[in-house]
Amino acid sequence: MTDTVEGLRPPEAGPGERERITRKRLPFWDRIKFLLLFAVAWFALVWAAMADNPILPFRDALLDELRSGFGIALMVLFGLELLRQLHFLVSEHWSGYHRLWTRGIFGGTERLSHRMFSDWTRFRLIRVFKWLLFIAVVAVVLASVLDTSPLMALFAIPAILWQAAPMFIQVLFILFIAVGQFAAIFWFLSRGGVEVYYPDDVKTRFADVWGQDHVLERVKENIVYLETPEAIESKGGYVPGGILLWGPPGTGKTLMAEAVAGETGKPYVFVDPGAFINMFFGVGVLKVKGLFRKLRKLALRYGGVIVFFDEADSLGNRGALAQGGGSFPRGGMTPPAPFAATGCHGFSYLSDESQLLLTRQAMAGGRQDKVVMGGGMGGGGGGMGTLEALLTELSGLKKPRGFVNRVVRRALGMRPKPPPKYRILVMMATNLPEALDEALLRPGRIDRIYKVGYPSKAGRVRTYMGYLDKVKHELTEEQVDKLATITPYATGATIKDMVNEALITAVRDDRDTITWRDIIRAKQLKELGPAENVEYIERERHAVAVHEACHAVVAYRTRHHMEIDIATIEKGSGYLGMVASIPPEDQFTTWRSHYESDIYVSLASLAGERMFFDGDSSSGVSGDLESATAVATNMEGVWGMGTTVSSYGYSSQVGIGSPGGPGKSEDLNARKALADRIEDNLALMLVRTAEILEENRRQVLSLAHALETHKTLTGEDVIAVLEGRPGPLVDGSIYGNTEFTDQLETYHRAALDAHRGHGKLAARMPDASGREPVSVGAGDQAAASDSSIWRRPPSANGSEPAKE
Repeated sequence: MTDTVEGLRPPEAGPGERERITRKRLPFWDRIKFLLLFAVAWFALVWAAMADNPILPFRDALLDELRSGFGIALMVLFGLELLRQLHFLVSEHWSGYHRLWTRGIFGGTERLSHRMFSDWTRFRLIRVFKWLLFIAVVAVVLASVLDTSPLMALFAIPAILWQAAPMFIQVLFILFIAVGQFAAIFWFLSRGGVEVYYPDDVKTRFADVWGQDHVLERVKENIVYLETPEAIESKGGYVPGGILLWGPPGTGKTLMAEAVAGETGKPYVFVDPGAFINMFFGVGVLKVKGLFRKLRKLALRYGGVIVFFDEADSLGNRGALAQGGGSFPRGGMTPPAPFAATGCHGFSYLSDESQLLLTRQAMAGGRQDKVVMGGGMGGGGGGMGTLEALLTELSGLKKPRGFVNRVVRRALGMRPKPPPKYRILVMMATNLPEALDEALLRPGRIDRIYKVGYPSKAGRVRTYMGYLDKVKHELTEEQVDKLATITPYATGATIKDMVNEALITAVRDDRDTITWRDIIRAKQLKELGPAENVEYIERERHAVAVHEACHAVVAYRTRHHMEIDIATIEKGSGYLGMVASIPPEDQFTTWRSHYESDIYVSLASLAGERMFFDGDSSSGVSGDLESATAVATNMEGVWGMGTTVSSYGYSSQVGIGSPGGPGKSEDLNARKALADRIEDNLALMLVRTAEILEENRRQVLSLAHALETHKTLTGEDVIAVLEGRPGPLVDGSIYGNTEFTDQLETYHRAALDAHRGHGKLAARMPDASGREPVSVGAGDQAAASDSSIWRRPPSANGSEPAKE
């Protein structure tokens, strides 16, 4: 036998629940509500008596009501309720008293009531009794005021309300005007930012998405579950309702979401990234609720709907304290950023891993970690509550909705009807996933997280072919394959832009067909930007050419895992010259020999300038030395590629080997020892680099002459010059002639004399073509290459010959 049932049993109550020895304590409102009702009714009777006789004092009116029948009834009810509450109060604190009443006096009645009525029926009966008691009290008060019987007073209520209607209407009208002004303002501000595209409006299909097949296959699964949810629900699962696509810009995240909508034939709702950024508190919440109200309607009408949040990082988060830890695995999420430097572009010729390392260190320089207290949608431009509203809506699709369903049915003791199954697929795209709130990414809201990264080589080939098929071109399959190789980090957007730029180049030359030259010129323009069209003085031009030639020669001799992509001495916005390398195939691991070759290439400028300019060197080597030191430091202290085994990087994190850490003198010695090892390694590698340049002195001067002549060379032309053979655009055969290389030595000595005396270069630069040398830039190289001495004959079909 359990304790006395007080209303409905809690959901967790059951046969195994521990029996209470005292009565459950009543809330304060339940303890005083009836006492307050009787007291208000009593004073209403007193007020009515004084209203009928204005000269009647309050004391006399109070005594008169005590002698009236209605007053006596109210006092009796007040006393009974007071005794009832005292009884409950004693039962809540005295177990023996509680057990006497529940098991002894009322035990049989309780057992009989449990057999006759269920808990829900007893709850309804008690609620009906309370309403009847309230109505009876109101009838008594009205009967005293109207001087009639309680029954007649109840029938007079409609007439009283009708008489008071004009006053209530006026009050309601004033409230409507006051509230309507604010409602209209917020309604107007909450419009916009959401675009609905119906099935016939979306023409994108999966066939239009190229280079992301591995992600596309997983996304297709969500479509299957969206169209046939019973395939997984009948087996006890649930349909994933949220997808996050993250990755670098331009990789096809938005295009993929449009393709999902186009393939399914469902409405596609596009949410503007700035839709939830508002200056007024609460507008963002209204937008979120309005958005999901629209989504539910569309889902019921069309059997499903896709909503896409572009640039989802604008949703923001609630800060580091609310996150409770890192919300997203970091690393490899952003492409290498340009490394601005003066002098030689001592960055672009490094491998991708080295570039990414230096980029992160450059971005982290001078930055202090801060605790974010709010930003974006959670605590900044969006206003507090907007992100929370979005989280609630994403989790609340299975909750009962509607006033009648939630309020009226519950008031009548009926269970609310469950909502229909809304087929809503939420898709989000971002290139900053770490900016998203952790609660947004949990399963149940965002069930699947896919990285849409840079396309593989096969994906790039497919993407190039897709965009080239839309225009007239003469590129062969081999050339397209080579183009995909020399653009390792091209995205769908950059590939489309490059093809379009090549078409513009062809149209500028009064042609409607894209050739290989157009593609190469477009690639150089997009990667290097337009040259600043400045002219070096002769001795400085020769020094820059020797500097870049040293980089290229050492890269050609030592870095076999990468290929030279381009070499130039044309001055750009952030460099005087550069040599860029690319991997010939997709690579996912980096070895010690790879990093060592990066250091060799970095040190080539210092070793080369000292060798060719009698120990002198320029400030242009500063960026190269920073690159070499950074890579050497990580090899020795972090990557396990040095003479020690322990990781200096981790030791610094835990306070060992960092300023102010435990054992300060020992830490200082450890850092000094690390610095000494790095310096020793770099010194040995500098000697080895100088030996390589000494062994290839002829190739350095040959390549420097080719750079001075043409200013910009492709990777294949660089190799052609170094190997003394014809290239696609430059004939390097002349550099295999000993007599011509002797002329290059003579020219270099003249440039060295001009450098020493800071004067004008006396000798003229040797002419490889037997005529006056022509300066060829990145934009004019293709036009100048029409000379037969610089170019091999075209193939039979008029297209460019295949690259070697």
